[in-house]
Amino acid sequence: MNSSDIYCESRPSPAKLDVLGVYDWPVWKKEVSEFPWVYDKDERCYIIKGKVVVTPDGGEPVTFKRGDLITFPAGLSCTWNILQPIEKYYCFD
Repeated sequence: MNSSDIYCESRPSPAKLDVLGVYDWPVWKKEVSEFPWVYDKDERCYIIKGKVVVTPDGGEPVTFKRGDLITFPAGLSCTWNILQPIEKYYCFD
């Protein structure tokens, strides 16, 4: 897996967010930090605030920020480097 396996849509339409039910998803918050993470299921998330750099193992870093709708695939092993305190809606598929 690498950064090309991560799908990001910047500033999706409010209608799309509504259809996905984003505002009904739980919210996750985390302070500035760095940690490894492995996805055992697909995760969709929508960043409410903050900024993070996600670096897949052996891949290129990708920066995400407020307004990004992201899909992380199951099996992805990466490092999260939170640059600004983050809040996101999330849903595991």
